[in-house]
Amino acid sequence: MTETKCGFVAVLGASNVGKSTLVNSLVGAKISIVSPKVQTTRSRVRGIVMEENTQIILVDVPGIFKPKRRLDRAMVMTAWTEAKDADIRLLLIDAKRGLDADSQSIIDTLIKEKQKAVLVINKIDLIDKKKLLPLVEKLKSFPVFTDTFFISAAKGDGTKELLSYLSQNLPEGAFMFDPDDLSDLPNRLFAAEITREKLFLNLQQELPYSVAVETNAFETKDNGDIRIEQTIYVERQGQKAIVIGKKGQMLKKIGEAARYELTRIFEHPVHLFLFVKVKENWVNDPDRYQEWGLDFNV
Repeated sequence: MTETKCGFVAVLGASNVGKSTLVNSLVGAKISIVSPKVQTTRSRVRGIVMEENTQIILVDVPGIFKPKRRLDRAMVMTAWTEAKDADIRLLLIDAKRGLDADSQSIIDTLIKEKQKAVLVINKIDLIDKKKLLPLVEKLKSFPVFTDTFFISAAKGDGTKELLSYLSQNLPEGAFMFDPDDLSDLPNRLFAAEITREKLFLNLQQELPYSVAVETNAFETKDNGDIRIEQTIYVERQGQKAIVIGKKGQMLKKIGEAARYELTRIFEHPVHLFLFVKVKENWVNDPDRYQEWGLDFNV
């Protein structure tokens, strides 16, 4: 009888280096939201991949950066907690951005905590190969990396080899999830994340960081249709007006984009109803942190 293997792989990195894109690519389905803005991921998301007799549990964590507020601190603490508990740690470096201050800080912490990691240099399709060599030499000089992979998460280049490596190096153990599962994220939270992604993609500058989305109702009808009601929380009245837009056009645009993607993902018609409310101090609401799996008291 073939022994099964199972383990956790923490996907670490600075903000916007492609962690969520990599997790989605390895899972083969969208489980983490993606946007060009930094700090899009707020909570831990687990993606589940079956590779032969191995169940690989990928943990997409918030980007690690210098925190300024309570939510930032909770996000960074979650990332480091998941890293400490993981069987394997991947550290993603954006090839084009190189070794910036946030990535250097992560490496310094790994060294201080005596934690090893696998170096994954992402976005190699965006850089001249001659410029890549000095970066690789610099990174390999740190006594923290056990192996190195070169990938393009967006194109899928190099990801097959990375999956094979993870499968070979995770410990023996029983599967923790149903082999058919792709994620452990509840539908209500996943739906809220999809809507938040559309807010990030459509709203300018700092406003997306001032919004939160809560799924108030998620109901599957007898005919398979799904009815979802969500509340978008903003901190000020002026922000509410921006989210709604002139004659409601911005809210309509966000709702249509979210509805289209949710219908595609759930493979059933989705009826999405969005409401916008002002909640001045939602960023310090313990209920939001509990829903996202973050520590409010950090």
